[in-house]
Amino acid sequence: MPSQLMPGQLLARGVSRHMRSHDFVSVEELVPTSGLRVDVMALGPKGEVWVIECKSSRADFQSDHKWEGYLEWCDRFFWAVDTDFPTELLPEGTGLIIADSYDAEIIRMGPETKLAPARRKVMVQKFARHAAVRAQTARDPGFVPGF
Repeated sequence: MPSQLMPGQLLARGVSRHMRSHDFVSVEELVPTSGLRVDVMALGPKGEVWVIECKSSRADFQSDHKWEGYLEWCDRFFWAVDTDFPTELLPEGTGLIIADSYDAEIIRMGPETKLAPARRKVMVQKFARHAAVRAQTARDPGFVPGF
């Protein structure tokens, strides 16, 4: 990870820290399917799958045309923004988290749309593999797999 984090990455760090206070673990930049990459995916103690998209500015939000594609890959969807973000821009029926680089607070819970069991299994497996690759890379940063 670069030493200088981008604004969205700082929000993701605060969100990930806050998720731990709810007994959720999280990973950043997970790809649920080709063409999509979620900022934060959080996995709850009962297998809940939450997606949190971090938006650092109005322009960042307005350039995101893929967010609705994330809805079919999670039980709940949230936006994470800082205190200066114009939250009236965010769509109704989505969750809201106010965050900074150190913590966050859930302001509005995203509506629950439970994943089908087969989709949940796929997401938990993707989450586990993503987390394992990240851990291995941190432990052995010079390793390049031979596949």
